[in-house]
Amino acid sequence: MILVLASSSPQRRAILEQLRIPFEVVAPAYVEDDPPDADPVELVHRHAEGKARSVHAEGRVTLGVDTTVVLDERVYGKAADAGEAAHMLNQFSGRTHTVVSGVCLLGGDEDVVGHELTGVTFRLLSPQLVEAYVASGEWEGRAGAYAIQGLGGRLVERIEGDYLNVVGLPGALLVSLLERHAPKMLETA
Repeated sequence: MILVLASSSPQRRAILEQLRIPFEVVAPAYVEDDPPDADPVELVHRHAEGKARSVHAEGRVTLGVDTTVVLDERVYGKAADAGEAAHMLNQFSGRTHTVVSGVCLLGGDEDVVGHELTGVTFRLLSPQLVEAYVASGEWEGRAGAYAIQGLGGRLVERIEGDYLNVVGLPGALLVSLLERHAPKMLETA
């Protein structure tokens, strides 16, 4: 059996490869909206399910994932431009935010939606560090405007929870869901 990943994220592909879960990629036909005052858990559940349903076919097991960042009850999605990216990073400086990911698994023995929360504490960021990070362009297309697995690791003081969740796919949650609902997906050669 091969998992259908409803995402074009290279980070999610890398995590599935690391976990040795066979998969194929199908880009989702789903449009996200990230209102800043949305309930973050409901938002990532809705987006993960929408992505999965947009590509799901009968007889397959499909995975949809969505990740957002929350600070002070405000949702931070992907920055629209460099100015917004710098603003987000300055908001996170010296503080702890929460990375919230929703996972939707369609097929297997039942459809299931879950989520994972990980706390990320940023170091106090100098204006020069923020400027250099934004200039790197790594923030583009990333919830919260950073990538912990790259240069963004320089911004982070510590995390509490699943590191892979911060990268873009909560590995422990996914493996648990597959064990319960599609255990054949975890059989490795």
